[in-house]
This record gives sequence, C-alpha cells and structure tokens, in this order.
Amino acid sequence: MDIKQAIAAERTELAELLEHLPEADWQAPSLCAGWRVREVAAHMSSGFRSSRSQVLRELLRARGNLHRMTDHCARRDAAALSTTEIAAALRDNAHHPWKPPVGGLPAALGHDVVHGLDITVALGHERRVPEERVRVLLDGITPRSAKFFGADLGGVTLRADDLDWSYGAGAPVSGAAQDLLLVAFGRRLPPGRLGGEAAERFTARLSRPAAP
Repeated sequence: MDIKQAIAAERTELAELLEHLPEADWQAPSLCAGWRVREVAAHMSSGFRSSRSQVLRELLRARGNLHRMTDHCARRDAAALSTTEIAAALRDNAHHPWKPPVGGLPAALGHDVVHGLDITVALGHERRVPEERVRVLLDGITPRSAKFFGADLGGVTLRADDLDWSYGAGAPVSGAAQDLLLVAFGRRLPPGRLGGEAAERFTARLSRPAAP
C-alpha cells in the first residue's frame, strides 16, 4: 500500500464527511475525553497550520507536556475557526507532508484514521475504514505505543471479527478491527460494539439522566 496516497484519501474522505455534518454534530462529544467533534477536527488540521517554531513555543508554554499542549491548541483553534474552515483545512492539505514527531508516515495515517473514528463512532456513523489502512496500523501496535496512548492491554487478547488479526494474551475482547484499533489507542467505545469476557473494561459507561 502507498501510505502517502492512503493518507490523502483518508483526509479527503473525512473532509467530505465533515462538510455535510449538521451543526449539532459539531458540538457533540467525541471519543476523545473532553473534546467535542469540533476540537477533534480542529486538532487534525493543526499540523498543517503550525510551523515547527510555533509548535516548540507552544510546547514550552505547556512546560513540555505534549498532551497539555495539544489540548490547549485544539480548544483555541476550535473556537477561532469556522466549521467550513476546519473541513477545508483537511481537504486542501490532503497531500501535506506533516508527520508526528515519531512514527513517520504510518503514525500520520494513524493520526487521521483514529481521530476520524473518534468522530464517526461517537456520532454513530457506520463509516468503514478500508482494510488495508487498518491493517497497517494494527501491525504497528506495541506495548510502548499502547502505553503512550493510555491503553492498558495487560491480560487481554484483542481478536478481530472481520479479519485475521489478534494481539496480546488473556481474556478475550472481540469486535471489528477498527474498533479494536481504537481500544489500542486508549479509547472507550459505546456499549454494544465489543464482545468477549473483558469487553466491559473498554466500554464507556452511559451517564444516567438527572433526576427530575
């Protein structure tokens, strides 16, 4: 697979989806804790709009904490940009060479795929990421990557229902490959998407409605 072309296709497809989202969906919570769809989409395009020096200044301002920096920038950009501008940033930069500090092109693909799923899964859109893109990312899962993204995969086996792939050892967690990818990136999924003995461990709890 040509990863550069896969990245461009992923960005173009997500831009088209974002361009047709109703305003209420932009305000809806995503799978990224504390971020709405709007913050996730703004974050996805931040690398196209920020120079290396700007990123370093923001990182210094965040006292070297990468997660604090990305949270601040996502909230800032989500407030400053219109939804039209956010979607256009993805489409117009489909072939932009941005890559995360580590991981190269596969990490850039993972950034787009996982954040795209943060949006579509949370909104209930049944978008299927092409299998070849998902496979590249599944093959890159390691204990180190899981730890970086806050995923505790100890004592479980992730086993895909829709392709021949598994990871780990222990109590089973089954589901679509792209859902298991989200688990490996530290996400909790909506109820009903995972099966197996340890599925509840990676399933978000529904909040109870407030008492009348």
